[in-house]
Amino acid sequence: KTPTSNMSSTKVKLTPSDDPDNFIEVDETVARMSQTIKNMLEDLGGADMPIPLHNVTTKVLKKVIEYCEYHTEHPSTKTDKKEDKRTDDIEPWDKNFCAVDQATLFELILAANFLDIKPLLDLTCKTVANMIRGKTPEEIRKTFNIKNDFTPEEEEKVRKENEWCEER
Repeated sequence: KTPTSNMSSTKVKLTPSDDPDNFIEVDETVARMSQTIKNMLEDLGGADMPIPLHNVTTKVLKKVIEYCEYHTEHPSTKTDKKEDKRTDDIEPWDKNFCAVDQATLFELILAANFLDIKPLLDLTCKTVANMIRGKTPEEIRKTFNIKNDFTPEEEEKVRKENEWCEER
């Protein structure tokens, strides 16, 4: 059985930003996980024309489609809104899905935001939050290759101003 065998037979054509002469065909049910695409389909009155996705590359679009296909076939059972704030409740499939290099992870965040796929945006942001959790500012800078542009004096001033939030 293929992952899309019991999904709708109506196809939507999506054109990635890095290959405007080609498109990726996906079931409309899967494509509608994206509020952006759903709105475009409603505005266009159908799925005949390819939908250009100016901010999403082929590589990232394929990952987004993989996520949407899986979650169309395996809908989440979570209903508690407080669960959205937790970062330790990532499903094994989702955790594995996010096991990508940093550049891809950040492209997925941008694509999820642009395509308005809230569950994917939440998942990718939780993944980044987990990468940061428990690290010092120096460790975070090293993890994300962020240059420290504070002078030692400025850094000390910020530390003093934010002393109240330090764990003791």
